[in-house]
Amino acid sequence: MKPIIGLEVHVELKTNSKMFCTCSADYFGKEPNSYTCPVCLGLPGALPVPNKKAIEWCVMLGLALNCKIPLFSKFDRKNYFYPDLPKGYQISQYDQPFCKNGWIELSNGKKIGITRVHMEEDTGKLIHEGDTSLIDFNRSGIPLVEIVTEPDFTSAENVKSYLKKLQQIVRYLEISNADMEKGQMRLEPNISLSSDGKLPKYKVEVKNINSFNFVDKAINFELKRQEEILNKGETPTQETRGWDEKKQQTVSQRTKEEASDYRYFPEPDIPPIRFTQSQISNLKSQIGELPNEKLKRFIDNYKLSEYDAEILTREKNIADYFEEAVKVGTTHMISSKQIENFIINRKIDIDKTLPARLIESIVESSKTEKVDESKLNEIITRVLKNNEKAISDYKKGKKEAIMFLVGQVMRAFKEKIDASLVAEKIKSKI
Repeated sequence: MKPIIGLEVHVELKTNSKMFCTCSADYFGKEPNSYTCPVCLGLPGALPVPNKKAIEWCVMLGLALNCKIPLFSKFDRKNYFYPDLPKGYQISQYDQPFCKNGWIELSNGKKIGITRVHMEEDTGKLIHEGDTSLIDFNRSGIPLVEIVTEPDFTSAENVKSYLKKLQQIVRYLEISNADMEKGQMRLEPNISLSSDGKLPKYKVEVKNINSFNFVDKAINFELKRQEEILNKGETPTQETRGWDEKKQQTVSQRTKEEASDYRYFPEPDIPPIRFTQSQISNLKSQIGELPNEKLKRFIDNYKLSEYDAEILTREKNIADYFEEAVKVGTTHMISSKQIENFIINRKIDIDKTLPARLIESIVESSKTEKVDESKLNEIITRVLKNNEKAISDYKKGKKEAIMFLVGQVMRAFKEKIDASLVAEKIKSKI
């Protein structure tokens, strides 16, 4: 049976204020219900005013995900009754989102279709203590972007790869920290199994997962659970489930709703949003170099391996630090390869070490003492005589064998000598 998996990912934007009011969006860890107003509490007569910056950031994310940006869009009311929505509905988008029909390419070359990227408001947070449920409305109204994919995933491994890439893009755009421990990025896979490759008549959604590892476990558990049901000749119930980390299993929450259950209709208090092509072009021009572009440039410009370039471009601040260090390093004849080795292998704390200080450290560590040429040649000859297997390995293409021989030679000296000089002399003698 073939797994068919789609994803819904919610990302909180780090704007100064909430989506439809002027309350501060810096709610995390604050006293419950202290960041609220009549608008985000849904009091009668309070009117929402859309956050322009949040809408622009939503469109920029859509552009970064290769989406088409319609020139006409609108907000809708998504009706459902649950304590986390004081209004009894959520302001979201239904049939005319800000961004649609995009794609993202994974590191293995697989393309994942992006159905839509739309804007909505976050809900309040429920805290369950025994038989009592408490609610904190500080989160209610926080700008929330939802990214919905096509059902293009066939494994939990591809899902994790996609999520890491999406988180990286969001952070590069600097529109969210996407910190999952703080609930700033929440993951909801839709999972089903097919015997003929076609979409089955059911799907199971696992809600509000906040860890890459949890989503991996939830998907694999759910695939196994559904396979056991299908093997009995039954069809899994279309429902919403949650991941229980203590039990290491998904648990049923409620029957999954259809769009008609939410009774969507256009939000009457917010006029439709209209863009001009020049506005879209202006937003596109504000998008800096994205991760894939930076990765390719680092490989081409700095002659780094793909592995090392991927580590350096994983976080934008590390990539920026590396490039600043390279600029400083050119005046000291320090190569980009030396800088990359120091940052990666010595796990430099870039928050505590300025690029100029890093270069000073590399210069200090690169200082070598003059060595007696005859003594060096004598030791190299002896090392080569005693390590014929390493020589044979090197001749067969095992490049790391040369470093073993260099190490053997350098151990014979008390003073610090130039490893590259030793390597060249060994190669000339082999």
